[in-house]
Amino acid sequence: MKLNSYSRITIFVAILFFLYPVISFAQTVSVKKDNVNVRSGPGTEFPVAMELFKGYPLKVIKKKGDWLQVSDFENDKGWIFSSLVSPGSTVIVNGKKSVNMRSKPNTKATVIASVDRGVVLTKISTQAKWIKVKHSQGTVGWIYAPLLWP
Repeated sequence: MKLNSYSRITIFVAILFFLYPVISFAQTVSVKKDNVNVRSGPGTEFPVAMELFKGYPLKVIKKKGDWLQVSDFENDKGWIFSSLVSPGSTVIVNGKKSVNMRSKPNTKATVIASVDRGVVLTKISTQAKWIKVKHSQGTVGWIYAPLLWP
């Protein structure tokens, strides 16, 4: 079956329409090492806006060459060189103060730790609205997803 130009264009537009939500979602990344600079613009000539530590999670807003414009859990924005991040594997506690880490993914499970706002955790898995995480000191447990970012 041969397709005419109109049919090809229609199919192409339909494919883009269905892929748009996949293409447009914000990519998350994690900082690869300590003392990484986030700058006010896409280049080393721009002033340092923030200094981040290993594991810190960020959302990518856009790309410009080898630079990524990013935002953090407090919606602070800046630019980071792409080789200084890796695909996102961390989350940060975004509760008002501290949140409970539990032994199982439900509110009736035993609280095994209290984790302060701003603490970075490694994401292990998810189950419904719960995320299994690991603290840098080794504690593993479950935290309700809306209390974490991203």
